[in-house]
Amino acid sequence: MENIELYIKRIFKLANRNKELNQQMNEIVARYNFIQNQNDKYLNLLSNFTFEEEEGVKPRKKIHRFNRASLLYASIEGFGNLSDNSKAMPLMDKLDELQLAMDIISKKYNILKIKTVGDIHIYGAGMLEENRTNPIEVILAAFEMQQAAISINGGDNNTAFWEVSIGIHTGPVLAEPTGRKSAPYRLAGDAVNFTSRLSKASATGKINISAMTYELVKEFFVCAPSGRMPVKYKGLMDTFYVTGFLPNFEDAGNKGQKNRDFDIKYSLIQFLDIQEDVLDMMEKSLPENLFYHNIKHTIDVITGVELIGWAEGLCEQDILTLKLAALFHDSGHMVNYEEHEFHGAVIAKNMLDKYNYPEDIIDTVCRLIMSTKMPSDPKDLLEKVICDSDLDYLGRTDFIPVSNMLYQELKDRGMVVSFSEWNKKQLSFITKHQYYTDTAQNLREVNKVMQIERLQRLLAIESNVE
Repeated sequence: MENIELYIKRIFKLANRNKELNQQMNEIVARYNFIQNQNDKYLNLLSNFTFEEEEGVKPRKKIHRFNRASLLYASIEGFGNLSDNSKAMPLMDKLDELQLAMDIISKKYNILKIKTVGDIHIYGAGMLEENRTNPIEVILAAFEMQQAAISINGGDNNTAFWEVSIGIHTGPVLAEPTGRKSAPYRLAGDAVNFTSRLSKASATGKINISAMTYELVKEFFVCAPSGRMPVKYKGLMDTFYVTGFLPNFEDAGNKGQKNRDFDIKYSLIQFLDIQEDVLDMMEKSLPENLFYHNIKHTIDVITGVELIGWAEGLCEQDILTLKLAALFHDSGHMVNYEEHEFHGAVIAKNMLDKYNYPEDIIDTVCRLIMSTKMPSDPKDLLEKVICDSDLDYLGRTDFIPVSNMLYQELKDRGMVVSFSEWNKKQLSFITKHQYYTDTAQNLREVNKVMQIERLQRLLAIESNVE
């Protein structure tokens, strides 16, 4: 009894915390939408001013706003020591190698090269594809750029000739398309100037980041205050040096390299971008008469696996795997109704391959999707969690409206004829059904019994009428 009370208290605590976070998120989104609408209004007005009076003058392209991009200014240092150096020409060859390596690294992390001004290289993360993880990716790229400078210098950081000083800032960026591949955008806004100053204020060979970037990456990297910088209209803003990975995220056998725990925490943030893409795809491609197996059900299952998973004491990797499986578990309805689990697993594998997920996580995601196929027979705790979440509605207070949606969906496909027949099938199914996890049993079993009694009374009334 004591364990049950602890479970229930833990669930209520998680539920209340989720409610608070959702309320805070809604408030932030409302403020953001108001500001965004104002900005869009001003940008639309600005875009109308295209000076076309002179013949042959092309109108300016509409300015694009990136809501959260991370700019990286990399300044290559060392020219002060190049004069009269006997190895000047070989050193210039090394400089070319370093510049090429920096461009290759930026492509690896899907970071756009904006332009080169002398030996200052400007990159933009989150501009080729807007995402939530670009502040982390740009720090990883900065690490590799500095490591490339060390390697090209012969692997000795103490005698390095060329060094890379980097400034990074995350925030809204205005960009005007240029139509050129080599420099696709002309940037404007405070973010550009501020990032440039961060680079100039950085000590040689250091990575200097803004307070905004710091807030988005501090849970991954070791950061130390580097000072305060005056920003127009905003006063003094804190700046920080990034010096490496936090100890729990660094590979124990390979100093300066991230470990599996880093990847999992990163992927939990990346999940929001994947979720957005999958739900958009489902919204466009799911049949209109999919009244139950729709986006709402998918979101319900994602919420369910997270709630039950944490309550069951699962780790972050297990929670991530369950959320991915929940996201894709009904995506196969875009292809086929009867075999949707199989098609959902195929869609998940193809998409997660593109995001470079490890094979073991992809295999587990596919296995969990297939475990939701009826009749369910879960083999381990992860399968039990997703099966309980998939049929969570059986023990919820909204059982009636949700089951009515499922009835309408099956009726449209000729899989059930009358409402009376449906109630008999529902009663048979719910009577045989069982929740597998302690959490679901404690949360849903009582209400499920009430639904069974309600269906029994309803069928008894129908029988007497006949």
